[in-house]
Amino acid sequence: MSLQLRIDYPETLPDALQQTREQFEQEAKMVMAAKLFEMKRISSGVAAQLAGMDRVSFLLNLHHYGVPMIDLTEEELLSDVENA
Repeated sequence: MSLQLRIDYPETLPDALQQTREQFEQEAKMVMAAKLFEMKRISSGVAAQLAGMDRVSFLLNLHHYGVPMIDLTEEELLSDVENA
């Protein structure tokens, strides 16, 4: 089952952003999914589903929104390097 979220926005907003309504709405879904993923609230798989794309495409598009694909702390990164 899938639920819907309704967001009101000014009719002129897509034009102001030089986007079609469809482009704006797709980007809004991607931004929401990327932010929830960045906050570690949802997995990349759930975020991709929310954005309406496959997981690999979602991960490859994160850089457009300033969200790292992999967010490791310095300790985690050093541990990974030591264990490699």
